[in-house]
Amino acid sequence: MRSVNCTTWLAKGNNPSPVPLRLEKTPERDTLSPRERAAFPTRGSCCPAECTAKDQLEGRGRARILRMRDAGQVALAGLLLIGVFGLELAGQQRSGLSAAGPVVQGTADDPLRDPRETHLRHVKQLTFGGQNAEAYFSYDGRRLTFQSTREPYKCDQIFIMNADGSDQHLVSTGQGKTTCSYFYPDGMHILYSSTHLSSPECPPHPDYSQGYVWGVYSSFKIFYATDSGKILKQLTKEPGYNAEATLSADGKKIVFTSSRDGDLEIYTMNPDGGGIKRLTHQLGYDGGPFFSPDGKWIVYRARHPTAADEVARYKSLLSKDLVEPMQMDLYVMRADGSEQRQISNLGGASFAPFFFPDSQRIIFASNYEYPGSSEFELYAVERDGSKLERITFTGGFNIFPQFSPDGKRLVFASNRNARQPHEINIFLADWEN
Repeated sequence: MRSVNCTTWLAKGNNPSPVPLRLEKTPERDTLSPRERAAFPTRGSCCPAECTAKDQLEGRGRARILRMRDAGQVALAGLLLIGVFGLELAGQQRSGLSAAGPVVQGTADDPLRDPRETHLRHVKQLTFGGQNAEAYFSYDGRRLTFQSTREPYKCDQIFIMNADGSDQHLVSTGQGKTTCSYFYPDGMHILYSSTHLSSPECPPHPDYSQGYVWGVYSSFKIFYATDSGKILKQLTKEPGYNAEATLSADGKKIVFTSSRDGDLEIYTMNPDGGGIKRLTHQLGYDGGPFFSPDGKWIVYRARHPTAADEVARYKSLLSKDLVEPMQMDLYVMRADGSEQRQISNLGGASFAPFFFPDSQRIIFASNYEYPGSSEFELYAVERDGSKLERITFTGGFNIFPQFSPDGKRLVFASNRNARQPHEINIFLADWEN
C-alpha cells in the first residue's frame, strides 16, 4: 500500500527511480511557487517502485493546473488534466515549445535518448539555456556553427563551438539579427545572414495579428567572414530577403533563398558571390535548400498556393516581409534546377531537410502528426518520398538535423530536458543505421 499519493509526490517535483539523477527534475519543478508546493503536503515518502509513468504524468498535469488556476483558467485547467492523461500517457507530449521540455525516460548510460530512438546513441546536450538552433558541422567535423539568442543579446547571433560543446563564442557582430551560418571547406571562414547594416537593433517581432507568421526581413543580407568574426565581404547586395545559404560538399557552390525578384525563390552562386542563377520559378515560398553530398541534388521545402484567396494572402504577407509556415512539403531537384518534384504530402509543416551521406535518403522535421502545433519530430524518407520512418520520439520540439561529414554523428536542436518554455538546445548523437 502506498504511504503517499504518488501523483501528489511527483507534482511537488520529486522523482522515482530508476530515472537517472541528472533528469530528476520534472519540467515544473523550477517554476512551482511556494503556494503550489504547499498545496500538496507530503505525508511520507513514496516507494519508487510504486510510482508509475501514469503517476508522473498526472503529477505534472496537476502542477500545470495550479498555475492555470492562478490565471483564472479553472475550466480550461480541468480539460487540460484530461488531455495530459490521454496524450502524454500515450507518449505524445503535445506541448511543443509552450511548456518546459519533455523529460526523457532514458537509460542510465544514455539518459537523453528515448529507448525508441534506435538510430541514436550517446545523446549529448551541448548548450544549456536560451534558444539555440541550426547547428552545422565544419567540413572536418570538429566544430559547429549555430545561431543563439542568449544574454546579453535580444535576438539571434552566430556562435561557433567545438563539436563537444566547448569553447562557445560569438562570431557575428552582436548587432541586428542573424541566421543561417555555414562553414567554408577551409574551416577558417563562414557565411551567414544578418540585418545589422539596416539597424544595430533587432528587427521588430512579426505581427501575429496576421496569424502565426515568420519574418523574412528584406534587411537580411549574406556575408562572408573569418571564423574569428571579421566580415570580409558582403555576398548579396540585391534588394529583398537573402538568407538560408549553405555550401555544396566540394565548396564550389552556394545555394540560398532570396526575394530579389519579388517572390521567395532558390538561387545558386559562386563562393565569392558571383555567378548567380535562379533555380525555382513557381509562386510560393521555396527555401531551406541543401546540396546532396554527391553534389547532384538539392533538397528543399516549399509551399505553392494555388487558390485565389491563398495566392492573395501569400502576396499580401510577403509585401510585409512575412510568410505563414504552417503548411510546407519537401521537394528535390537537380543541382541545376531541373527535375523539380514534390516528395512529401504529409500535411502540416515538413522542413529542415538534409541528405543522408549516401545522397539517397533525407532526414527532416515535421509536425504532420500534430499539424498546427510546435510539436515536431525527426523523420527519414527516401529521395523519391517512399519508406517514411520516424526517428525521434520524445515529444516536444525536435528540428534542424544534420549529419557529420563522415555520417557517424547527427546534430539537431531540441527542447528535450529544457527547463523553461521556448528553451531550445543543441544535441549531438552517434548515428546507427
